[in-house]
Amino acid sequence: MPRIIKPDMNGAGRRFAIVAGMFNEDIVKRLVDGAVGVLTSHGVKDGDITVAWVPGVFEVPLVARRLAAQGRYMGVICVGAVIQGETMHDVYVSENAARGISEVSRDTGVPCTFGIITAHDRDQAEARSGPEVNRGAEAAEAALEMAHLLTRLE
Repeated sequence: MPRIIKPDMNGAGRRFAIVAGMFNEDIVKRLVDGAVGVLTSHGVKDGDITVAWVPGVFEVPLVARRLAAQGRYMGVICVGAVIQGETMHDVYVSENAARGISEVSRDTGVPCTFGIITAHDRDQAEARSGPEVNRGAEAAEAALEMAHLLTRLE
């Protein structure tokens, strides 16, 4: 019989960080609230959650790396909102953020989850940061699951 390891979302006794890009702050605030709600509903204490606000999504990977490297957090949840404009700026920002966040996970061994909305317009971004669909909450769920899974692999 193979050894089967499935993640769970028990966050009791664990610390998590959230890095939030301030651009489109009203939308991102809802992502942060969704992430915090998931963490606390799964046993993470408020005092074990650090929220670091950065100017925009492009800056998220640097702060995620700094937090992950501290060794204090079981996961870093990255949230933000990139909304398409008239130029290719949104593509460069979101691609570099995704690449950077992925590199932080691989380089540090700390799960850094992607809760960054990439939307064509504000309506799409609002729909992905609401009570029914919230990319911040989904990223927090993934962080909880990965934190548990990685401890089981050790």
